[in-house]
Amino acid sequence: MNPGKSIRMNSILNPADGRTVIVALDHGGVAGPLEGIEEPVRVFNECVGGGADALITTRGFVKATAGLWRRSTSLILKLTGGFTVLGGNFEEEMISSPEAALFFGASAAAVTVKFGHPREGEFIRQASLTADSCVRWGLPLLVEVLPATADGKNSNAGAARLAARAAQEIGADLVKIAYNDDPESFHRLVKGCPAPVLILGGERKKNLEELFQGIHEALDAGAAGVAMGRSLWQQGRTQAMVEAVVGLVHKSWSVKQALAHLEK
Repeated sequence: MNPGKSIRMNSILNPADGRTVIVALDHGGVAGPLEGIEEPVRVFNECVGGGADALITTRGFVKATAGLWRRSTSLILKLTGGFTVLGGNFEEEMISSPEAALFFGASAAAVTVKFGHPREGEFIRQASLTADSCVRWGLPLLVEVLPATADGKNSNAGAARLAARAAQEIGADLVKIAYNDDPESFHRLVKGCPAPVLILGGERKKNLEELFQGIHEALDAGAAGVAMGRSLWQQGRTQAMVEAVVGLVHKSWSVKQALAHLEK
């Protein structure tokens, strides 16, 4: 591995356990100031205070928090987007570049690929060409995988397994995908994907025991950590939520311990 890439990967995945807690804060460019991220400085401090290893976010968020970043927290710059909830199409476009990620001090770049989408080929092509640039610069690439079956319905286990491997094949150094609540099939997904697999959070889950149980199961099945947003910062207690997830990922906490931490 390129030395620069190795150093950057070690700033995201803790070398002690090969795991990571990443908080996704790239929602503002799509949905505006959602509850929990209205104030960039505040949510930044809560995530860093909670022990997050890295944050996935945008250039605007970085500008708003530029003087606060420390070596303990890595930046992963989101390079795709190009739509808002006002437009409704939710189709990924390249809106930035690996060179911009390096300019902003990022340790990695992130793109989203929607497998099974009518524009699947275009999404794959732009991610693959981005991976070429990342190789040249020694910049790790995280690919957020959103798979669907051929009829456009929600992903099944087979589609998810295919999409995770496809993301790695086109150049992903980290793969972000949903946990399917089935430890056995998710273990098969992880075994079939040579890149570290991180689970995403999706919409806020009101049942925190269910959220923590899913993280615990995914870790046991081989996941290398989490890359979550709304599930953490829309609960009204961001720092405590991040601390609880750090406990699950890095300290081998049980679900009961994570829930007890929130009750303090």
